[in-house]
Amino acid sequence: MNKNSVFILEDRGILYVSGKDAKEFLQNIISNDIDKVSENYSCFSSLLTPQGKFLFDFIIIQHKSGYFLDCEKKNINQLYKQLSLYKLRSEVELMNLSNEYVVAVISKEKFLSFDNAQNLEGKTISYREDPIFLDPRHKDLGARLIINLEKLYLSLKKLELKVDEINKYYSLSYNLGIPQKDTNQLQNKIFGIECNLEELNAIDFKKGCYVGQENTARIKLKDKLSKRLFPIKVIKGSFSNEENIFFEKKEIGKILIKNDFPFAIIKYRDKDFDFENQYICGDATIKIIKPNWIN
Repeated sequence: MNKNSVFILEDRGILYVSGKDAKEFLQNIISNDIDKVSENYSCFSSLLTPQGKFLFDFIIIQHKSGYFLDCEKKNINQLYKQLSLYKLRSEVELMNLSNEYVVAVISKEKFLSFDNAQNLEGKTISYREDPIFLDPRHKDLGARLIINLEKLYLSLKKLELKVDEINKYYSLSYNLGIPQKDTNQLQNKIFGIECNLEELNAIDFKKGCYVGQENTARIKLKDKLSKRLFPIKVIKGSFSNEENIFFEKKEIGKILIKNDFPFAIIKYRDKDFDFENQYICGDATIKIIKPNWIN
């Protein structure tokens, strides 16, 4: 990532959660610990089904007396409805601010040039009253700035940043093994922990109960994690969405995200699985890529 590049993520949306009960409300349903979030720290988290299946992931940033939720824009209305179901009589207000705020990404090097910045995932500072933070999933994803659209281009000019092609950023994310596009294709299909949410700092196993906590904890504590979400590289050919993946006629996984940056759920503990192997998927020959942050 070029130090002076900026990526404008127009495909990200912003929900604002505020009100007297906002903190307790989020703490009771999300997979991470909201107590970690402050003006100095932002976190990655998720909302799961009661069975522990993946529904949504998002970054949580403190803003004034409430919290920004930075998530994929195509999921924003669904997330809004899901949070509304849990709200009940809580004094919580939900606002979709996707038309007012935008997410911009800058390099880690640029972020570290700011006063008070630290090379710490989730570290949050303020630039002209707007939060800017090193990505809590992985530092190499750079830093994110949540900013009002009316202030965006003036701030970019003051910071001497040049807008770069968005696919360069998503290619970086894909090469790191972190899905950010079309995550709705994962909904209700695999467990949140199978999406590598623990390694990406989205699950706190020490906090109290949250939606989907029981199965998530059981999989972790009983060492039952046998499948994971991995990026795949196409060597030749093509495949369809939800196409099964085979090694010598034995099913080893399934495509779940089919786009320019594909991901598949893989039985990585199977005795016939090896990252060095090539696999067959539809008419394609593929390889499974292991991110360097997974043991």
